[in-house]
Amino acid sequence: MSSFSLQTGIVSMVYTQSEILQKEVYLFERIDSQNREIMKHLKAICFLRPTKENVDYLIQELRRPKYSIYFIYFSNVISKSDVKSLAEADEQEVVAEVQEFYGDYIAVNPHLFSLNILGCCQGRNWDPVQLSRTTQGLTALLLSLKKCPMIRYQLSSEAAKRLAECVKQVITKEYELFEFRRTEVPPLLLILDRCDDAITPLLNQWTYQAMVHELLGINNNRIDLSRVPGISKDLREVVLSAENDEFYANNMYLNFAEIGSNIKNLMEDFQKKKPKEQQKLESIADMKAFVENYPQFKKMSGTVSKHVTVVGELSRLVSERNLLEVSEVEQELACQNDHSSALQNVKRLLQNPKVTEFDAARLVMLYALHYERHSSNSLPGLMMDLRNKGVSEKYRKLVSAVVEYGGKRVRGSDLFSPKDAVAITKQFLKGLKGVENVYTQHQPFLHETLDHLIKGKLKENLYPYLGPSTLRDRPQDIIVFIIGGATYEEALTVYNLNRTTPGVRIVLGGTTVHNTKSFLEEVLASGLHSRSKESSQVTSRSASRR
Repeated sequence: MSSFSLQTGIVSMVYTQSEILQKEVYLFERIDSQNREIMKHLKAICFLRPTKENVDYLIQELRRPKYSIYFIYFSNVISKSDVKSLAEADEQEVVAEVQEFYGDYIAVNPHLFSLNILGCCQGRNWDPVQLSRTTQGLTALLLSLKKCPMIRYQLSSEAAKRLAECVKQVITKEYELFEFRRTEVPPLLLILDRCDDAITPLLNQWTYQAMVHELLGINNNRIDLSRVPGISKDLREVVLSAENDEFYANNMYLNFAEIGSNIKNLMEDFQKKKPKEQQKLESIADMKAFVENYPQFKKMSGTVSKHVTVVGELSRLVSERNLLEVSEVEQELACQNDHSSALQNVKRLLQNPKVTEFDAARLVMLYALHYERHSSNSLPGLMMDLRNKGVSEKYRKLVSAVVEYGGKRVRGSDLFSPKDAVAITKQFLKGLKGVENVYTQHQPFLHETLDHLIKGKLKENLYPYLGPSTLRDRPQDIIVFIIGGATYEEALTVYNLNRTTPGVRIVLGGTTVHNTKSFLEEVLASGLHSRSKESSQVTSRSASRR
């Protein structure tokens, strides 16, 4: 992703164009645009990442300024040498202000941020360019939140340790910037690796925001609906932003069944407020009332048509791809330990013509991760079923790549260990609450990690501190960062923990926010392809080491 599209994304996630227009900003230009006119009657506000490329563009701009005066804001720390170069280029003295405004990341939700980086590692190690970018994004977040944290990292991940060291180096080098008012309990930065939980990004989702991202894809709050059958021109791309859409803000964490009911209520409310076609405008007062209410009506009309279209398309895809049945088996693979039942159900769905090759491969990936070392592992047979179903070689190869990426050998913890008595009781009670919970049994591994962290029980031999200092008290301000990407299901976990744990504030971030499609791209980009044959045969000898 170019620096410019990232900067545009950073701004668009927090400000709509109409909100910027209200501040009397009338022209939006990219600094690399070659054909900009000279407009000396305008002042320029520049918001840029402090990259070498951007500094060079700015130097060219200042040598031949197109605007009367420049206010320059960098989204991160800029070096003294770059400031000197800019000052030397400003021969016409058009620069009024240069500031660091720490916003070098994408603010997705109030408790979720992303760096929009897909493919951050090469094998188990960082791509050096992405390590630098991730360090910049994470330190900008800390500066914007005014936090100088203690750092813990996942010991099983070399990438987590490397990022922790890089962040610490920046904090040490820029110690004056990190001199914030001390809190009784220091903030904590916990760095994790996606490899430790490859299950969560492979699951279908049933809460509104997560489901939209899984089935349609969310890119900087934008959803591409151009492939929806019979879509009208003005709905080919829609924006879903909790900041500017009350219905979305109130429903983004609700499950699909509730969304359907709430859409119906929204429609009924809209019908009541709809101006009557034969409404008589007999007096000035009638006309005034109509004009005053019309913008609100028009906005509501846009909200209704947008959400009806999105929910309608989700519903169509659920039916077309048989996702209720697929998801039920996914949840069984993620949460239960009945190998015989799971295998039977996966085989049954692989024979179903409604199940797409994408969903078929996903089921086999989940099976391969869970029963990797089971004595009765039947992965070769399932791989043959995928081939017979006509699933492309690309998806068949991904099965072994996913196991290589997040299998038993890599994980620092056991995703599928038998839970303690309390957890089993909770699971049982959850099962009693109603049939819709069949689709939402799974809790990301992050939930257990954060629960232990909040209670002061997170093991230091698995998640050590960087440096000699440790927290004596339970943490209150927690920033969690997942190398390899977070998910909206994990964001929901953090939202619920923030809601139900007084005195604790958690912010979640990731190199990106995944759905299954982007997660599989992440796996491919890492280059972790199994050295075994396509069938990913798991020998009974390795299975017996359980």
